[in-house]
Amino acid sequence: MKSPRNMAIRVLLLLLSLALWEAAVRAFDVPAYILPAPSRAIMALYRGAVSGVYIDNFWVTLAETLLGFVLGSLLAFVLGTAVAVSRAVEYFLYPYIVMFQSMPKVALAPLIIVWFGLGLTSKVVSAALVAFFPLLVNTIVGLRSADEDHVDLMRSLAATESQIFWMLRLPTALPFIMAGLEVAMVFSLIGAIVAEFVGAESGLGMLIQSMNFSMDVAGQFAVLFILAVMGLGLNGAIVWIRRRVLFWDPSQKSTEIGASAKGGKL
Repeated sequence: MKSPRNMAIRVLLLLLSLALWEAAVRAFDVPAYILPAPSRAIMALYRGAVSGVYIDNFWVTLAETLLGFVLGSLLAFVLGTAVAVSRAVEYFLYPYIVMFQSMPKVALAPLIIVWFGLGLTSKVVSAALVAFFPLLVNTIVGLRSADEDHVDLMRSLAATESQIFWMLRLPTALPFIMAGLEVAMVFSLIGAIVAEFVGAESGLGMLIQSMNFSMDVAGQFAVLFILAVMGLGLNGAIVWIRRRVLFWDPSQKSTEIGASAKGGKL
């Protein structure tokens, strides 16, 4: 699908959408503080990039997101593995995990700021909490999706539980885990931004809040565009890793073959 023609069509659709947006704002004379024209947002993006304010805050939010993603993913994988392989751990621990996950993270964000301060730590914790549960559930489901006949076969061949885990359960669970990582990465960005909204010294979320107070709507749209591109890039990185980790997975191969065939037809 990634043929030059399809890429050109994708870019053309984006440009057409921006042109329609610009024309509608000018035709209906929409005030800039309600909905700015794309040209205003582009100018705000340019001014912020030249001044360096967007770049500095971009790196802060990116660091918070990546650290939160790593922390949340590690905790989710460890606890998910423990719940999947031990019925006792599932019985005693999993209900509390679900109860904690049911709490809205927006409500927890002020408490996290109070406990960990306005610096990097509170944003990393918030991002980790939001990214935690999707990967936890996918890890549990993936590890339990191994064919029990295959498990019994390995046990009949005197395989240890550790060997069964590394040679059967984990490879079977990898497609589920990688899917969970895709969701967790996007959620970690959301968690970092929510924490910055509540209280932060720097970051793109803090920048949006300050622009909101000054009614700089064009600047807010510029920051939202940066966040959208950041989320797209982070998701693309996980997809790239998934394709290389799951090169053996039949579903991955069929997807790539189908995309290549469609690209050849075009």
